[in-house]
Amino acid sequence: MTIKRSSGVLLHPTSLPGPHGIGELGAHARAFVDWLASARQHYWQVMPLGPTGYGDSPYQAFSAFAGNPYLIDLATLREEGLLQEEDFADLPGFDEHRVDFGLQYVWRTGMLRRAYERYAAGGAPELQADFDSFRGEEAAWLDDYALFAALKDEQGGLPWNAWEPGLRDREPGTLAAARERLASDTLRVKFIQFLFFRQWTALREYARERGVGIIGDIPIFVAMDSSDAWANREGFYFDDQGQPTVVAGVPPDYFSETGQLWGNPLYRWDVMAQGGFRWWIERFRGSLRLFDVVRVDHFRGFAGYWEIPFPAETAIHGRWVPALGHEMLAAVREALGDVPIIAEDLGVITPDVEKLRDDFGLPGMAVLQFAFGGGDFSVNAFLPENLRENQVVYSGTHDNDTSRGWWRNALESERHNFRVYTSSDPSEETFAWGLVRMAFESRANLAVVPLQDLLNLGSEDRMNLPGSTGPQNWTWRYREGDLTPELAGKLRELTETTGRA
Repeated sequence: MTIKRSSGVLLHPTSLPGPHGIGELGAHARAFVDWLASARQHYWQVMPLGPTGYGDSPYQAFSAFAGNPYLIDLATLREEGLLQEEDFADLPGFDEHRVDFGLQYVWRTGMLRRAYERYAAGGAPELQADFDSFRGEEAAWLDDYALFAALKDEQGGLPWNAWEPGLRDREPGTLAAARERLASDTLRVKFIQFLFFRQWTALREYARERGVGIIGDIPIFVAMDSSDAWANREGFYFDDQGQPTVVAGVPPDYFSETGQLWGNPLYRWDVMAQGGFRWWIERFRGSLRLFDVVRVDHFRGFAGYWEIPFPAETAIHGRWVPALGHEMLAAVREALGDVPIIAEDLGVITPDVEKLRDDFGLPGMAVLQFAFGGGDFSVNAFLPENLRENQVVYSGTHDNDTSRGWWRNALESERHNFRVYTSSDPSEETFAWGLVRMAFESRANLAVVPLQDLLNLGSEDRMNLPGSTGPQNWTWRYREGDLTPELAGKLRELTETTGRA
């Protein structure tokens, strides 16, 4: 896949402003699309859209296929008659700058339950045909996810491998009884998923009409506590009790001296190969229903992955194990054609990873914040002159500090290297836009920058600190009024002068 010379902005939908404590797929999302179009941006990049659990990370979702109910626009449900004015009478005291996921779990779950109850009582009958079609078209993942979610509620939130053996091991008789017992609950879960996909599809079409494509993010691994792991147990390394024998992570690197212990179950690639990689084909097929371009997080795991024995306290004591990424991607291409994939090839990248990426013509990534470390930084692969055309360049990503924060906290050697390279001495106030300009002026076909860098925000507004579970992770929101016509004009001018419009 080759992307034409263009640019975009990284912003997760939870970071949109709005009255209900978290970004939603309604008026504020459309306003953001309008702002992108006015700035002549071709892409809006988002993080994974799945339903989040403990820790609230979009990279640890209860399903690789489902959507996040927190994003459903409640104003739209009110317009459709599924919610009434009195439902909004006593709104909690939402923070306009931070998401309180615990509050969302309680309050929004109640609002969505109310919307479903109105539908079940005969409200919005015009949705019936579309809902029936959705249930049929998405049954391959939706049936398992709805039962998983209903069982999880019934089991007090326990992970699936702590359920009683009949449920844990999916014994047919036990599952049949659960489906009958929880029929109303599973139908509610399916209806809420229908609402999410209905709204997301409308937003994506709105963006497409304005020349804005969506770059979506899929984590290479699924969460341990997910319907994917529960319903496809044979495809992962589990013991008879549903405990993983090995888990995923990365070795020590730039982000962490002890590596990152993610804890995701690891794929049994031999089993997936025997099944013709059907699960991966369906996963990419599902992603293409959501996104125009798919960024695969931790792409190197398709060539080889860091296997950590379970249990473990850190990711230090692991080993590299080869994967069947080439065979899998070939099967996906045969089934779906030339899928537009961006390969997140950061971290420990070896020749086999580069070969896998290049054999399929996939653009990799470069992060300019990484370009100025080390002694002889002139050979750094992330310096602008070392970038390739078929590549995506970022000032920073969701896992980095904001660029302003990076400059404030950078080693003196890194600041020195930047000054030498640019023959300039930027201030904290001017650095972020200087890095944005550097990304746009590079030869990489696609330049993407986090909205925090366009707003020139500091470390307190970063999205995530890898290896931590701090209360600030994933919670940042921009404020209504931040996206001014003047800022759009500044970005539009940069886009036009660098040939990205």
